[in-house]
This record gives sequence, structure tokens and C-alpha cells, in this order.
Amino acid sequence: MCGRFAFFSPAEAITAAFGMGPPAEFTARYNIAPSQSVHAIVHDSAGAPAWTSLRWGLVPSWAKDLAVGNRMINARAETVAGKPAYRAAFRRRRCLIPASGFYEWQSSGERGKTPWFISRADGLPLAMAGIWEHRERKPGEPDDVPAELFTCSILTTAASDFMQPLHHRMPVMLERRDFADWLDVDAGVPALQAQLAAAKPLQLQAWAVSRAVNSPRNDKPELVAPLDSNGS
Repeated sequence: MCGRFAFFSPAEAITAAFGMGPPAEFTARYNIAPSQSVHAIVHDSAGAPAWTSLRWGLVPSWAKDLAVGNRMINARAETVAGKPAYRAAFRRRRCLIPASGFYEWQSSGERGKTPWFISRADGLPLAMAGIWEHRERKPGEPDDVPAELFTCSILTTAASDFMQPLHHRMPVMLERRDFADWLDVDAGVPALQAQLAAAKPLQLQAWAVSRAVNSPRNDKPELVAPLDSNGS
């Protein structure tokens, strides 16, 4: 599961992780939520990696109800190739979704759920495997429906030993050596499935953070600060 993440890495770290500088008009964000716009890396028409902007929550091209995207923020790596809502995007429209880290909520008994922030142990941003879709306004739809809509989902896989105490699922995280194969529009489904199956868990770190992250309205650096001994 990945239902909230952050992207605030400095330009040097983004370049080190992706071989390209940050996107234009990059703004640090500490609480990215479903239905919001996210930065992503895709292959452009020349086959080179390029930044783009996508709305988080995939809406298939044939969907009649745009709200379906609210339920499609994640796609299971084990079944993405066969699901009708995801399979076309998996075959032809894959992306990388950068994140400085992501959040998960751990049950704390009577105290409810405590949010945790998870990131790479080496401090570099994560490259989460994603898929994206393009939908055009259909004849007869009202003018308030976007003429073009570009949306995405994050692929998830079974949690690593490190992540299991926090959640049974986690994003698929790719290494830089895997980026070109993942973004290649001509890659075959068997090769892509093999790539997902072979993806190794990264060395991660995690710490509990403030419940202020529960509200998407909050977006400030303090959200990723470790809780002190008083739980604040």
C-alpha cells in the first residue's frame, strides 16, 4: 500500500538518483495525497526520459466515472498485467514516480494508528514503479470534464522483512540500472513481469511522525520530523 508520500529532495540528490535535474517549477511537498498532481518520469517521443505531471489515481480511457481514480491509486504488481483497468497502461505506459519517502500507519492499540515515514537509508529519493493512462473527453460529456486527463497508479508488492511490522504491502522500488528497461515502451509483458519479480528490497529507514500528516491540508517540513519521546 502507498496512500501518501513526500517529494522534497534537493536537486543534487534528484540528479544522483535519476541522472537528471528536478522538474521545472519544482516545489518541495511533504504530504502528497490521492487525486493530487505528482511529478513522474516517462519516455518522451524520442525515447529519452522526461518529466511530466500526472494526477494520482488511474482513470482508464474507457471509464465513464472519473471518480474511479480515487480507488485506483495502487496496482498490485502480481496481477497488474491481467486486470482490465491496468493492463493497457502496463503494456505501453509505464513511469517512475519519485519520492523522498512515503507514509504508512501502524496500529498503536488504544492510541489508534501512528504514521511512520519510510525512506531510503542512503538519503536518495525513491523511484517507485508506476503506470499511467490518458483519457479524452467523450462526446456528450459536460464541459467540466477535462478535455484530456493524465493519471497514474503506483505498483505495490509484498512487504519486505523491514516493512512487515508497518504494513503487508509496499511500493515497488526500482534501482537506476532498471529505469531504462521499465520505461521502454516496446518491452514485452513477460520481461516486465520478470523485472518486477526480480526487484530487490532497498535498504530503508523509518521513524514515527506526527499525526498532523493525517490531513492532506497539512504540507510542511515538520511532517517528516521524528516524534520525540513525548510523542509530539
